Amino acid sequence: MLSAKSLFQEILDHDDSFALFCSIAASGESQGGWENARIAALVPGTQRDLAPKITRHGADEDKHGRIFDALLKKRGLRPVPVPPETDYTMLLEQNGIGLAHVRLKRDEPLTEGDIVTYLAHSRVTEQRASEQMDLLRKHFADHPDLGRAVRMISQDEDNHLAYCHEELLRFAYAGHGRVIQRTLRECALAEIRIYRDVSLAVMAHMGRILGWPKPKAAALAAGIHAVYAYERLGGWRRMVSLRMPDRRNALGGPAGPEPEFA
Repeated sequence: MLSAKSLFQEILDHDDSFALFCSIAASGESQGGWENARIAALVPGTQRDLAPKITRHGADEDKHGRIFDALLKKRGLRPVPVPPETDYTMLLEQNGIGLAHVRLKRDEPLTEGDIVTYLAHSRVTEQRASEQMDLLRKHFADHPDLGRAVRMISQDEDNHLAYCHEELLRFAYAGHGRVIQRTLRECALAEIRIYRDVSLAVMAHMGRILGWPKPKAAALAAGIHAVYAYERLGGWRRMVSLRMPDRRNALGGPAGPEPEFA
């Protein structure tokens, strides 16, 4: 029987599929780290108090990338090239979600509108990341190799999501509410489509590596399409709601220590 746990266990148990999984994850986290570092450096003067939190966000993402690289090293594996069709972060950027890299490479201060766009994009993508890591934590929190990494990254993603809620509400109270809701909706509808396409691409690559029979590959693809249908019909709305989080000032301190992988 197909389940999230059995599927990931199969990927985990095979060196080539595990290498691809970790390489995709590390690449996305590293890109997120770079983006946040550039945004922190370009924060407008009116929002300088936000810069340390954005810096912390980027430091967490960089840390996650190093954790996935360490998991590969512990297994005696090396990172592998990330197929472009599986690069979630770059596909979001190429589809106009978030702040364009060409903009971030210029040494020009961002505007408050740019910061709202960044936070709205992060609120949507961190919802996805939080849910994915919660699923992994549910099944692998006690895993001898993955457990510490899963627990730490999951906690970080929950903190990132709380930070996005709190800061977007602050901007909403300052008069940006309509722009925030419009931007959140645009980001969410684009994200669910890109997530579907990336999921199909990742499963196709995993299927070739693991030799999945056609019925199994077809069932997994059907499941991905079913998730997209649910999200397109209304599931996307969970990505655009805002509420004051229980975790206030979630990124108010330095990034936590990284777990060691002997």
